[in-house]
Amino acid sequence: MKTLQVPYQNISSNETTFDRVKLMLEAAAMADIDQVNWQESFPKFLPVKVRVAHDGDWLYLHYTVTGEQIRAANTQDFGSVWEDSCVEFFMQREDEKGYRNFECNVLGVLLARQHESREQGVSQTGKMPDIFRHGTVIHRYEGDTQVSDWTMYLEIPKQAMGFADHETLAGQRIRANFYKCGDKTPEPHFLSWNPIDTPEPDFHLPRFFGLLELE
Repeated sequence: MKTLQVPYQNISSNETTFDRVKLMLEAAAMADIDQVNWQESFPKFLPVKVRVAHDGDWLYLHYTVTGEQIRAANTQDFGSVWEDSCVEFFMQREDEKGYRNFECNVLGVLLARQHESREQGVSQTGKMPDIFRHGTVIHRYEGDTQVSDWTMYLEIPKQAMGFADHETLAGQRIRANFYKCGDKTPEPHFLSWNPIDTPEPDFHLPRFFGLLELE
């Protein structure tokens, strides 16, 4: 099981998104989303990184994706964003039976749900306005093929992750996994940070989560 030490950084002290992302690039923990768990069926690999930090009240995520033939069909929150060019964060509090997932496509369109199991989930509609998203896309060519390098920056309040107002993220140990997928992109792919050992792609398995140790 992989472990990531997540630093405490006062990201919110920066007024602009540019400065917040700059601090993330300089001071956040970084992890590669590089596990190709289903090599025979879905061998596609993309360079994907996620940077992670917190300030006690918010978790900050910054993803970078390089060289993808992107798809962006879903334009409304709670749509099928996993079919598009998508980055994901699944997490589970210590001693919690259920888990939460945050899935965001290249447009910043978000799916956020709380699950008891894969089949039993509730959309976090009340939390959605508080989750900030900011993305960038650069288009270029590799030979005759148009590809895109893109980023997605997310600010997730602790309440959306199941923490009460009086609780702090500092010192918490969170089970989690980070994913990159695109079920209906020109080159379907399913990448993870922590390895997954199943016959077919399945991200809804907390037993394959890694560990985030928050400073």
